[in-house]
Amino acid sequence: MSNPPFTDKLLAAERAHDSLLCVGLDPEPARFPGAWQHDPARIFDFCATIVDSTRDLVIAFKPQIAFFAANRAEDQLERLMAHIRKVAPQVPVILDAKRGDVGSTAEQYAREAFERYQADAVTLSPFLGFDSIEPYLKYEGKGLILLCRTSNLGGSDLQSQRLASGDLLYEHIARLAHNDWNHNGQLGLVVGATFPAEIARVRELAPTLPLLLPGVGAQGGDAQACVQAGWRGDGSATSGPIIVNSGRAILYASRGNEFAAEARKVADETRALLNSARQAQPSQAR
Repeated sequence: MSNPPFTDKLLAAERAHDSLLCVGLDPEPARFPGAWQHDPARIFDFCATIVDSTRDLVIAFKPQIAFFAANRAEDQLERLMAHIRKVAPQVPVILDAKRGDVGSTAEQYAREAFERYQADAVTLSPFLGFDSIEPYLKYEGKGLILLCRTSNLGGSDLQSQRLASGDLLYEHIARLAHNDWNHNGQLGLVVGATFPAEIARVRELAPTLPLLLPGVGAQGGDAQACVQAGWRGDGSATSGPIIVNSGRAILYASRGNEFAAEARKVADETRALLNSARQAQPSQAR
């Protein structure tokens, strides 16, 4: 039996775990606990332990491919993806790859994400246009989460430029993702949690698309502000799902043997903070 579409799986995980929290899996061996420190061979062990300790608290997991590739640990990423499918089959996995290319190269990147790693969704750069994401759309039900307004300050160099239409570039991307490009309902958008005003604007332009909001925790994003800007629902059902990512603050909550318990504690506290912001909103779909 085939897996459910990404958005359906996302919404089911939100309901089942009462969570908007995504745990980013960004393994840095120099920050591993105890005897695992500086040992890239322990990347799978570290990440799998984090998954096991937080799997009932999250809406998604998001492994960042660069942290695996730089340590020659792609085989460990494959094992990790299989492990998540085994212990948390209800939790969608977003491969954070930010790929951006065309033609046969884009086809190979799509194979990498959806066949090799069997991700439920992948992050992509849309700046080469629609044909750069088209090969990924051939994978029915998979999510394509496009960079829109990123969490870094330098994103303004391009994303906040005003076009002849009057839109800022990130607004134009949001419109395309919600309308012309979203043929199969597979698209979502990345908007940094560090920019709540931009989250609100993107939500206005793309009221139902999933929004991946990185930057809570170590990057300083305000968890409550980003939920209030981006989440839409009626108190029980989500009409505009959001995925609020926190990585390092959870992964490296402790350098001791109790790191898994401390990671769970921080994840649970973050989930509760996000939920309090959601519950504070007016009970109406927007």
